[in-house]
Amino acid sequence: MADILVGIPKHTPSSHVLLGIENNEDAAVLSIPQDMAIVQTVDFFTPIVNDPYFFGRIAAANALSDVYVMGGTPWCAMNLVMFPTDEKPLEILEEILRGGSDALHEAGAPLVGGHSITDDSIKYGLCVTGVIDPNHIASNSGLAVGDILILTKPLGTGILVSAIKNEVDNSQKYEDSLIHWASKLNKGVAQAIRSCGIKACTDITGFGLGGHALEMAKASHKSVIIEGNMIPAIEGVYNLLQEGFCTGGGKRNREYAQSDCYISHEIDPLYITLAFDPQTSGGALIAVNEKNVKKVLNVLAENNEMGYIVGYVEDKSDEKAFLSIK
Repeated sequence: MADILVGIPKHTPSSHVLLGIENNEDAAVLSIPQDMAIVQTVDFFTPIVNDPYFFGRIAAANALSDVYVMGGTPWCAMNLVMFPTDEKPLEILEEILRGGSDALHEAGAPLVGGHSITDDSIKYGLCVTGVIDPNHIASNSGLAVGDILILTKPLGTGILVSAIKNEVDNSQKYEDSLIHWASKLNKGVAQAIRSCGIKACTDITGFGLGGHALEMAKASHKSVIIEGNMIPAIEGVYNLLQEGFCTGGGKRNREYAQSDCYISHEIDPLYITLAFDPQTSGGALIAVNEKNVKKVLNVLAENNEMGYIVGYVEDKSDEKAFLSIK
């Protein structure tokens, strides 16, 4: 591992790292800004693309996202590495770590350590520590009646992963699309949360748009309405849906949600599949007061983020499901 780390870019040390990785310390020591709170998260998974560099970058972006969508700033990170050293060339691992390092550099978060083990399969991710203003936290429970729901990335990474694994025609094109969206940091989302006073936000990952919207609805005791024909799809995904591509995770997501979910019979069933497709390093679902929608969309655009209006929030009654897709 020491030989591999020599080849990983050494980005400029951050002033808040008092002790880091330079001298093989037992742990990192960092200073924390006054009146700020800590955001802590961890995530790792197996490769979803064939390119090891972009797998590392996507895994890092996915872990960093949890900090961004609460309104926080990544402060430092540690690598989590599982690799079959006897079966795979170490150059693959070096590329994975380089991808993760570049994502951290873009995030402005120093790498301060990590842990690696020999395993039967490749797994990589990060433990991320962020800082956040306690007065500007976005959470699952912050929905308000009348909020407009804005999604910041199109959906379909689960469908694309399935297509790539099945080596369908144009697999490289699908992998390029997956890399484009999944390796993109949700950095601008945090800026929108802080500057626009957003109280409710989550990132769209393994439970899909439907599952994560349901989590927000339950936590806030509100009814979330998703307009199915407004759900954006990554280029090529709708064609794959028409060809019958789906994922086991998407089916499980829908089964889990069905007791709390109303689905209109008039909607194209492919949009329902898309709504529950599990995402890797997906976008954010932001709840915005109707009066602030234009401001939030402008801030997102200024920070190179998309903004797709996909639904709204209503008061919860006994007659209304927590989640409706119409």
